[in-house]
Amino acid sequence: MVIFLSCIDISAQTQFLKPDGIAPGNGYSHVVVTSPGKLVFISGQVARDKQGNLVGKGDLRAQTVQVFENLKAALASAGATFNDVVKINWYVKDYKQENLGILREVRTMYVNKDNPPASTLSGVAALAQDDYLIEVEAVAAFPNKPAAKKK
Repeated sequence: MVIFLSCIDISAQTQFLKPDGIAPGNGYSHVVVTSPGKLVFISGQVARDKQGNLVGKGDLRAQTVQVFENLKAALASAGATFNDVVKINWYVKDYKQENLGILREVRTMYVNKDNPPASTLSGVAALAQDDYLIEVEAVAAFPNKPAAKKK
């Protein structure tokens, strides 16, 4: 027997869950469930512009904006947007709670506010280079799109 799986619709479906028994997340989802489709894993992005120059030396907000601009470009290269992001991991050098407002402000400029991704924030002692204040990695999930037909 031969089964042609290409005929079966296996597009990605993503659910953003708010489980009972857990305090509501502020700008993130506790649980994101996704099924078949395309998964995109983006390496940790730092505050370097496309020429490789550090943006915002000593300025957490400026570095965070550059990091999210880099994530936006990385997502676009894979055919995705921030609406497709299901998980974000943050690494913040010498994290202090008073910096949370800055991080949330920038995050809100980019991520889907109705269905925000799952998120983890870790304060770290150091990043790959001394001038980096933040590094963020992301995972996106979205339906496979059929290849464009050649004319």
